Amino acid sequence: MTIAVDETLREATVAVLAEHGWSGVTLERVAEKVGRSRVTLWRQGLTVELLLNSLLDALAEDYRDTMWPVLAGSGTGREGLVKTLEALFDVIDRHLPLIMSSDLVFHQEQARNGPVSFIDPFERFLREGEQDGSLHPHGRISDVAEVVMVSATFTYVHMRGRHHWSKARVRRLTLDLTLRGVQTF
Repeated sequence: MTIAVDETLREATVAVLAEHGWSGVTLERVAEKVGRSRVTLWRQGLTVELLLNSLLDALAEDYRDTMWPVLAGSGTGREGLVKTLEALFDVIDRHLPLIMSSDLVFHQEQARNGPVSFIDPFERFLREGEQDGSLHPHGRISDVAEVVMVSATFTYVHMRGRHHWSKARVRRLTLDLTLRGVQTF
């Protein structure tokens, strides 16, 4: 039997996560946020693990679905990296409250599901860009890919979520700054 986690419970879980971190999410705290009792949630078959996994599943599924057309496309490594960053920003916008709640979101998903690699598209296009001459990663590809993904992600998240910048403004500036770090010169 699959237990559905509705949007109200997801939002409450994100709110508790933002306040108390991963280890501080309890069924009682989530129940309090939605105005129900812990026992009511428990009787519905809900657990903290189920609530957190629901958030992580949605993020991972959205990331895979959004990246698939990028990975199936063609072009230079630089073009692929730009499309990867734009796709990442789309995913972030759809999951902004969750990603703002903890900088461990991507690590939690990887720990739970193994090689759900958020870095792979970045590595691929940096490698392709190095080979076709459209990018110069300035270091070991795996290290540069991780820095590119993390710096772009958390710059975007911070400016959108904390400074309330428009999507267009943050995308333009984050893309420009990120690409300057891997340009050929």
